[in-house]
Amino acid sequence: MRNIDVFNGDADGICALHQLRLADPCDGELITGVKRDNRLLQRVRAEAGDRVTALDISLAHNRDALLRLLEQGVGVRYFDHHFAGEIPQHALLQAFIDTAADVCTSVIVDRFLGGVHRPWAVVAAFGDNMPQTAARLAATLAIPEPVLGLWRELGQCLNYNAYGQSEADLLYPPAVLYRMLRPYLDPLGFIDGEPAFDRLRQARHEDMAQALAVPAEIDSSGLTLRRLPDAPWARRVQGSLANHLATSDEGRAHGVLVPGSRGGLMLSLRVPREASAGADEFCRRYGGGGRRIAAGIDDLAADRMQSFTADLVAAYGR
Repeated sequence: MRNIDVFNGDADGICALHQLRLADPCDGELITGVKRDNRLLQRVRAEAGDRVTALDISLAHNRDALLRLLEQGVGVRYFDHHFAGEIPQHALLQAFIDTAADVCTSVIVDRFLGGVHRPWAVVAAFGDNMPQTAARLAATLAIPEPVLGLWRELGQCLNYNAYGQSEADLLYPPAVLYRMLRPYLDPLGFIDGEPAFDRLRQARHEDMAQALAVPAEIDSSGLTLRRLPDAPWARRVQGSLANHLATSDEGRAHGVLVPGSRGGLMLSLRVPREASAGADEFCRRYGGGGRRIAAGIDDLAADRMQSFTADLVAAYGR
């Protein structure tokens, strides 16, 4: 029997897998990629009796590949917090899916494990821009504020590293970053023991400074929209900028566009919790997805930009 771990390359996917493998060590095959590479089950080649663990990738985007694996006799455990659509009923599928706005995949894994490796769920929640969820979990651990601040930065840095058109845009391929984390029971061990943390923190700081200098194309009472240049730093920092804007200006929706390598645009969208249209609902109109307050579009065709902008203003511009 082979074990295959399939996980989103962002903070949530990495920390969800790290929790599971701390509790149940396994040197299985790893399948991952940049954050927007979320149709990862298509890359799985497995046989009857093999076991696949899928983490932080939308079931809706992986449905056909999932059904193929189940029909082949492959057991699948599926942990996720994105829109799933109808969940297949199959004896070989264990689905742990919760789309609540204050839940990320690492929180679902934390529940599954009974909180035994909760520090990494806190790191993931910070990385997924869920500070209230992170604080709630951290309150059960009595963590000093300076340490919690470092955990927050680690989550943000892990998430920052996942954004890009391809792994060439990233500082570290997600599988490499996960393997760096794997020896550490405690986030501080990684922070103190690996130069990767300082490298990620410095690069994120520099990229954010460049991004914040870019003026908004739309700046209304309900919406901001920024377009970053066609550059690796801009693709890396897209999600961090969107999260920063959402946290510092919670009353408005925030969109960040970056040119992609295929001629289209990539969007990161953050919306207030009380917005009438969820970010995932809006992005699905253009082939994207995500969750209610944070979603994205992987390839927005340039010739749809006019209708996209009109739709965005109608949904959030007030």
